[in-house]
Amino acid sequence: MSSTKPIHRVAIIGTGVIGASWAALFVAKGLDVVATDIAPNAEAGLKAFVKAAWPALERLGLAPGASPSKLRFTPDLPAAVKGADLIQENGPERIDFKKKLYGQLDELLPSDVIIASSSSGLTMSEIQLGCASHPERCVIGHPFNPPHLVPLVEIVGGAKTSEDTIERAAAFYTALGKRPVRLRKEVPGHVANRLQAAIMREAYHLVNEGVVSVADVDTALCWGPGLRWGIMGQVLLNHLGGGEGGIEHFFQQFTGPVTSWWNELGTPQLTPELQRKIIDGVHAEAGSRSIDELAAERDEVLLGLLELRNKPANATTERTLASSASP
Repeated sequence: MSSTKPIHRVAIIGTGVIGASWAALFVAKGLDVVATDIAPNAEAGLKAFVKAAWPALERLGLAPGASPSKLRFTPDLPAAVKGADLIQENGPERIDFKKKLYGQLDELLPSDVIIASSSSGLTMSEIQLGCASHPERCVIGHPFNPPHLVPLVEIVGGAKTSEDTIERAAAFYTALGKRPVRLRKEVPGHVANRLQAAIMREAYHLVNEGVVSVADVDTALCWGPGLRWGIMGQVLLNHLGGGEGGIEHFFQQFTGPVTSWWNELGTPQLTPELQRKIIDGVHAEAGSRSIDELAAERDEVLLGLLELRNKPANATTERTLASSASP
């Protein structure tokens, strides 16, 4: 069933790290948001998160009328979802829990309300089995942490998800300034986490083999390819790596070496010994910096990168407007 119903009000189910970050973003974009969670002190934790995130959201630019006052909280699920145009679900990664929840939502919500899950590990084909009447409105809308800063959102439909739902979800996230990526097939971990897992596997292998320390493997990543990945993706960078010949020359030049490296990549097991080696190395690298201090350091640099990346887009828009205004 096709729908062009605008999305003005969002209900957040689950206000942990991901749910709270989504809530902060939605409010900053001028939406009315109602959050619900039955965990003790959930409301206080949510408000504290939004308050802490607000200066960063102000730097990135608030929508007209955006205010934390547009965020409300209730522990009552039916009250939270009443009148919502979209649900962003952030519950525990347990299929029994999600099926039961989606059954409740199916009964509570009109058929044109999208139910989007932030799940990173479960497939929508499994989850939507609990949504007997209208499974077509269920979709994965998986963010990358923290959602209020990182633009990526992965959109994955299940076996019974409609094309209309996928298109509406993509349009909604795009309007918020997100960068949606649509998966044409369901795979465990979606795309970004699978790419991250591949890097993690080799990083842990190199540490386990004594090739490099934890601190140095992190340095190799963030001061080498990581800098480039903040600008372009791996495949486009390969295109540049081919020089004037582009991706065609890249394959001619590097197919042999790259495939030989692939054959040598490790498959480490996270044994207690390897875990201890990683743990000791991480604490040595972090030094006296707390988790909160490390997160603040990450977010400050991330904000700078986002502001820098927005400059070319803004400049292009200004040039287009100036050109169209010229006689």
